[in-house]
Amino acid sequence: MKILAITSCPNGIAHTYMAAENLQKAGAKLGIEIKVETQGSIGVENQLTEQEIREADGIIIAADKTVVKDRFVGKKLLVVGVQDGIRRPEELIQRVIKGDVPVYQAQSRSAEGSGDEKKPKQNPIYRHLMNGVSYMVPFIVIGGLLIAIALTIGGEKTPGGLVIPDGSFWKVIQNIGSASFTFMVPILAGFIAMSIADRPGLAPGMIGGFIAANGSFYGSEAGAGFIGGIIAGFLAGYVALGIRKIKVGRALQPIMPIIIIPVLSSLIVGLIFVFVIGSPVAQLFEALTGWLAGMQGTSSILLALILGAMISFDMGGPVNKVAFLFGSAMIGEGNYGIMGPIAVAICIPPISMGLAAMINKRKFAPAEREAGKATFTMGLFGITEGAIPFAAQDPLRVIPSIMVGSMVGSVIAMLGNVGDKVAHGGPIVAVLGAVDNVVMFFIAVIVGAAISVVMVSLLKKDITTVEPTASGDEMTGNSAAELSASTAIINNGSADSEQAVHIEKLTDIVTMDLINLDLEGITQDAVIDEMIGALERTGAVSSANDFKQAILDREKESSTGIGMNIAIPHGKSEAVLKPSVVFGIKRSGVDWKSLDGSEAKLIFMIAVPRNSKENAHLKVLQMLSRKLMDDHFREALLAVTTKEEAYQLLDQVH
Repeated sequence: MKILAITSCPNGIAHTYMAAENLQKAGAKLGIEIKVETQGSIGVENQLTEQEIREADGIIIAADKTVVKDRFVGKKLLVVGVQDGIRRPEELIQRVIKGDVPVYQAQSRSAEGSGDEKKPKQNPIYRHLMNGVSYMVPFIVIGGLLIAIALTIGGEKTPGGLVIPDGSFWKVIQNIGSASFTFMVPILAGFIAMSIADRPGLAPGMIGGFIAANGSFYGSEAGAGFIGGIIAGFLAGYVALGIRKIKVGRALQPIMPIIIIPVLSSLIVGLIFVFVIGSPVAQLFEALTGWLAGMQGTSSILLALILGAMISFDMGGPVNKVAFLFGSAMIGEGNYGIMGPIAVAICIPPISMGLAAMINKRKFAPAEREAGKATFTMGLFGITEGAIPFAAQDPLRVIPSIMVGSMVGSVIAMLGNVGDKVAHGGPIVAVLGAVDNVVMFFIAVIVGAAISVVMVSLLKKDITTVEPTASGDEMTGNSAAELSASTAIINNGSADSEQAVHIEKLTDIVTMDLINLDLEGITQDAVIDEMIGALERTGAVSSANDFKQAILDREKESSTGIGMNIAIPHGKSEAVLKPSVVFGIKRSGVDWKSLDGSEAKLIFMIAVPRNSKENAHLKVLQMLSRKLMDDHFREALLAVTTKEEAYQLLDQVH
């Protein structure tokens, strides 16, 4: 079988390549030939050929921006968000293998997705907006860097600041940078419209964006700015889409996309902007920019706190992108003081997590410390996504830590009048000369990163400490190395018991009858019932209903889906007659509300009598936690084909 894939994220920097790498690794693991085309910030790489598409058994598109699908008509096509490509690559490939993918038809091209399953997962408005942003950002970067370089090298100090003399070579460079900025709003609007209506929407969107940016069309000294550009883009896109749906005669069909749709859409959008919404939107935008420029004291600190929190909350996700778009748009209006705090917040999560992992051996496993080096480097280049692996493994400790550090760094940058002329962040932009008040920029980054390092070091537990608490009902240990301490808490047991169980290894309480390599349930509840059924058949529980209630009570406290495709449901109940563990595999995965968003494929159900002298559930959780951190062990478990193979692997858990 041969599978092709395309990955793309709005900025085309990190998520694009992370998804590609994970899909390739998953394909190699499953023995499937897979080629991945990346549509990143430097363009299309590893492009799929016509012959490869003809020979492919299925195509996966993992993208948060619009990908043209014309070449895939008649092929099985699975369209998901880029995060699914990062977190669930095996599941996507398995769906294609099983044929659980629709065939792409040409007439569905303008729909919001090629499958119903995508609609609840990804907001189409966000996708259209991010498509426009992804094409707009390079123009801001070019303009900002060229202007910064020209002022740094060719500027002369005057009472009004740095000024480049007329006729100077550096004045030409500055003008080229300024020209790049003029494309910002039309490009934003044009590619929003193209995302909605494909190519017929591009020209109307750009024309609408140009009108929005030039107030002279509707009698305003100031244009409608990026807000007007967004409105123009969506208006042009949906107008063009509406005209496309009008049924016309066969004679008119060939000229619809190149004449009728663009002309009518441009005329409608232009007239609406000139006579209806242009002036009010321009007044709103002028008021917004004036308010931001006049922010002083408490109000500016509040804005910095909000921006810092948004940037670090989901590290490249929708919340992050909204703040990033806001700062980028302000650059186009000559307000660099908004992007300055954002540029600081962008790099603090990866820098702080990289430092914490490298310097704190008691809190991070060797593999995490090694990964910290790459994460730190990504932070230097302003790639916030570098912190995602640490946040995914331990979100309850990592995310608050990096948010506080980013918020503090943003406030320091705001108070220090740090400006950024480029729509990017991290020390790299300061080195290139795009940052005002460089000293305060680095102070903000250092202080913010230090706070995050201290917080995460205090919150995370030592990886070498794995002892039961005095009550016997909790397991302590590093959440990343021990697969999240929260999954080990059971508050329904006591220390007195009539039965003591001595467990040296997992197979002391796992039998061949408690291994199921092909779970049939498609929901969490169905899988729980199926696994409890195995316990009932082997005489391990006296009442399936009573034990299930103990399992569900535990799930209410917090999900036992601990990430990395693993779930460990567990419970103590009087209905349990002897300590037992059921092991099951759900190869297509089942939603277990896991901390990292991954679906559970390896499922261990632990059943323990309520009154056991030794806390058997804790011992089993400890053994599983240590062993399941081994990537090769997890891969080997997923690859087993017989119960004997599975039993031999489980015998290694001790």
